[in-house]
Amino acid sequence: MNLTQQIAKHFRDVHFGGNWTCSNLKDNMKDITWQQATTKISSFNTIAALVFHMNYYVSAVLKVLQGDPLEAKDIYSFDHPPIQSEEDWNRLLEKTWDDAENFAKLIEQFPEEKLLETFISDDYGNYYRNFHGIIEHNHYHLGQITLLRKLLLSGEINPKISII
Repeated sequence: MNLTQQIAKHFRDVHFGGNWTCSNLKDNMKDITWQQATTKISSFNTIAALVFHMNYYVSAVLKVLQGDPLEAKDIYSFDHPPIQSEEDWNRLLEKTWDDAENFAKLIEQFPEEKLLETFISDDYGNYYRNFHGIIEHNHYHLGQITLLRKLLLSGEINPKISII
């Protein structure tokens, strides 16, 4: 397995399982209803907002790897579409899984010799840094989601009532 295949595997692992933490996004979304996903606990982001936020950057870099310009802006990274039904929630999850798999496939195909080339501009560093940055970012937010999930599934939080 070459380096880009290893990076793709590491990326897939945070989404679909197989990493050292034994925690992944897809397993953590099992049994989470749209009401729970949109429940606000204190000042924390909702699970839905975190899932959207994680995928926002995946989607942005995916488009770059497909030849499009980088159009993402940090200010919009939590601006998810309204989630008012199970269908809305499932649509967000399916986009997340599809983007993750497409992103991993493009990383696998990425020429290893280009990993240290500049990604868009010097401000963003190289491709290697960006690929691993997304993995690190997703692990960070996965930890937040795991804690929110535990709170919601403990029964101590009513998913129909927002706690502010």
